[in-house]
Amino acid sequence: MRFADIIGYQAIKKALVGMADSGRVAHAMLLYENDGCGALPLALAYAQYLACEHPHDGDSCGECPSCHRMSKLIHPDLHFVFPTNAGSKSGKMAAKDITADVYMEDFRELARSNPWFLEPQLMEALGLEVKSWDINVAQAKELSQTLSLSAVENGWKTVVFYLPEQLNVQAANKLLKLVEEPPEKTLFLFITHQPQKVLQTIFSRCQSLRIAPLSPDEVFQSLSLRGYADAAAREQARLCGGSVGAALYQIEHGEDTRQYYDWFLQITQALLQRNLLEALAVGEQIAAVPSREKQKGFCIFVSEMLRKIFLIQRGMEDLAYVPESRMESCKALAARMSRTFTFRMQPVLDKTVYNIDRNVNQKILFTDLIDRMSLNII
Repeated sequence: MRFADIIGYQAIKKALVGMADSGRVAHAMLLYENDGCGALPLALAYAQYLACEHPHDGDSCGECPSCHRMSKLIHPDLHFVFPTNAGSKSGKMAAKDITADVYMEDFRELARSNPWFLEPQLMEALGLEVKSWDINVAQAKELSQTLSLSAVENGWKTVVFYLPEQLNVQAANKLLKLVEEPPEKTLFLFITHQPQKVLQTIFSRCQSLRIAPLSPDEVFQSLSLRGYADAAAREQARLCGGSVGAALYQIEHGEDTRQYYDWFLQITQALLQRNLLEALAVGEQIAAVPSREKQKGFCIFVSEMLRKIFLIQRGMEDLAYVPESRMESCKALAARMSRTFTFRMQPVLDKTVYNIDRNVNQKILFTDLIDRMSLNII
């Protein structure tokens, strides 16, 4: 991928090219973004620029053998690390023995087709949609061995490290020395969606770079490059919060969001009518969904809907970015909900997501969530 293939981020592109051209390449960088906002495309473009045989005009040439291998994500000096677990595609291997190599072809296929993918899409591609995941000690050992070897093409060895917040403590301890004192011309590009959860020992050794959300116009331009240039794409560009990945997901998988919205309406309308049993029945439906990622997705969706309602309650409808088809029902909810409900529920929703990741009984979690909603909604 070339920088020219990425819409926006001109200042970030200039900074990365400047570091490469000056020879002052930070050995470890932490790119933090909202999910799907462009950190992976930028990391891949930067790696390609460093490996390019004929860079010019602030970009890789896109034509040399190195660029061709980089574009296919098969360059021998480009390495990927991402969370794993035992899944439908890992055979009978124990989770503690599984490394990214087991799923590498699945990862490459997804990243080539859509480098703005979201976390749930990666889990689904790896066959882990009903499991938790982490980066384990086996992965740390394998990476240490790989980086101890010389670069195949006498250039930079680049490690794109996706979601370092999923490093377990034992793996982080093994990697700490490697990140602090890497072999010559070795670059770590950490991509995180939750920088506050990255272990401080890793965080402190990185140069941090915020990948901010794009403007609606920039998102629409990105969608247009991928063949989506209709009115629906323009609406998603306005609603996605600056994330190309989120906009693409809504265009291609809108049925999930429609289901989340139906559940949200059923629960809130039942609670406003003081019908707790009806709301709990919907909670049981959500708890019975076999995918934990969809359960988490619902909680994240509710969190975003409450943010929109908060803005509507304060007369800032234009900043809420609610689709026209939902504005009337959202205004009706905003008129009846307590003005303190939205921010009282945010920590509850965050805790629910946290506990889903830790395999707490889902029926208990969603019963508790709806009970707390009932206490605060009016």
